[in-house]
Amino acid sequence: MDSTQIIGLAAGILTACSLLPQVIKTFKEKKAEDVSLLMLLVLLAGLILWIVYGIKREDLPIIATNCFSVLVNVTMVILRIKYKQS
Repeated sequence: MDSTQIIGLAAGILTACSLLPQVIKTFKEKKAEDVSLLMLLVLLAGLILWIVYGIKREDLPIIATNCFSVLVNVTMVILRIKYKQS
């Protein structure tokens, strides 16, 4: 693995983890009215496109990190819907 791949993997991991603090906060507080559902849906669409791009390029770090991001994002969407009016 060369330095470019290491940088790409690190960037993907950090980006994938960026929503985790919000997921944890929402889960603990059981409140999500300030979280934009539209933003989450736009992000989800972008992540899916990144996965397609990674598949077409056969780039496992892009595929893996964005798949993780989709899981985190879907979790946040579920929490947003569940705790919307709490």
